[in-house]
Amino acid sequence: MKLIAGVDEVGRGSLVGPVYAAAVILNHSINKKLLKDSKKLSKKRREILAQYIKKNSTWAIAKASISEIEKKNILQASLMAMKRAILKLKKKPSIILIDGNKLPKIENYKLKSVIKGDQKIPSISAASIIAKLGIKYKSYSWGQNYGYGTKKHLRAIKKFGVTIHHRKTFSPVNKLNTSK
Repeated sequence: MKLIAGVDEVGRGSLVGPVYAAAVILNHSINKKLLKDSKKLSKKRREILAQYIKKNSTWAIAKASISEIEKKNILQASLMAMKRAILKLKKKPSIILIDGNKLPKIENYKLKSVIKGDQKIPSISAASIIAKLGIKYKSYSWGQNYGYGTKKHLRAIKKFGVTIHHRKTFSPVNKLNTSK
């Protein structure tokens, strides 16, 4: 039986926190029609589906830290998180489908990139759903913007300052305020 893993990352464009990646091998019994691009789902629906996916698949989540992002760069850190998630899977997939156009370097694994894979491939959609970041800093609205540089988030940085979770080398964080 061919085991297909889907892989996606979250937080690449964020101004805060680590970058996370998830790898998912769906059980054959899972209802693939429920799985959609996580960006098109409400937060509540994502939470419900994340539990469903975790109960009906083999999955792993991994991250690359803020310091790894700032030392390497966000692309390399994203690929590092993907590799870590893949290697944490309890089963070895026959093929790994990765959202985007870049692949991590992993020996003895068959990898294929799929542009907009989170919209096309159920296992990548599932990985996207369970990888979502939810840091709880109410003043910065991370529950809604996931750390991305929205107007509200940038106003909060100006008002409350840069936290330990912010990526200080990222623009506009490095231009806005001093750390708190």
